[in-house]
Amino acid sequence: MKFTVLTLFPEMFTGFLNASIIKRAIEKETIEVEVVDIREFSTNKHRHVDDTPYGGGAGMLMQIEPLDLCLDSVIKDNSYTLLTSPKAKPYSQKDAKRLSEKEHIVVICGHYEGVDERIESRIDEHFSLGDYILTGGELASMVLIDSITRLISGSIKQESLEEESYNNHLLEYPQYTKPENYKGMKVPEVLLSGNHQEIKHWRDKMSLYETLKYRPDLLKDHKFSKAEIELLKELEKELKN
Repeated sequence: MKFTVLTLFPEMFTGFLNASIIKRAIEKETIEVEVVDIREFSTNKHRHVDDTPYGGGAGMLMQIEPLDLCLDSVIKDNSYTLLTSPKAKPYSQKDAKRLSEKEHIVVICGHYEGVDERIESRIDEHFSLGDYILTGGELASMVLIDSITRLISGSIKQESLEEESYNNHLLEYPQYTKPENYKGMKVPEVLLSGNHQEIKHWRDKMSLYETLKYRPDLLKDHKFSKAEIELLKELEKELKN
């Protein structure tokens, strides 16, 4: 998969592209990331890419011309263009999976008070991390690339993906590592038992518990199995005691 990021601040991506899973995925050619400076397409001698909005108002808008020219230089037949924008519903794991099937994603990092509305004809989808304001779309685009890359075969181990939070609308169960006893805080005995059936039972139950405690809103889209209904009954009894 190829990602192309259109940004006013390409230097922000240096660390991101040279560390951890993203770096390894690039080296393995699992993904390709192209970072393009929108200012390079400004026709103004001062490389301005923004101006005041017609009709007045606070702040500046990104101009359509440099952005349009920039898109012309990167768009292919298989490109899918996203604009970081507050118009979109908050990004989710479901969106990450859907977008991971694309061949080429172009992300426009919005800035200032927004972008000239006339660019809308070139946008396939708006993209937002959540209902809050960032200085620019660079951080959001990094989140997008990271969340999609880890879903692409070869980026990380498949078993790691299968047990992660938000798969099947549940949070992941609590996890522990050495030492077994730290300042009196002990690892649950079931995890030391070696009984894989009991460990799975505990993990499934704790996954439900964590979701009920921290993100009960996720359960509205969850289809409970008979086994999970029994686990909920167990939890209910334990919480009453």
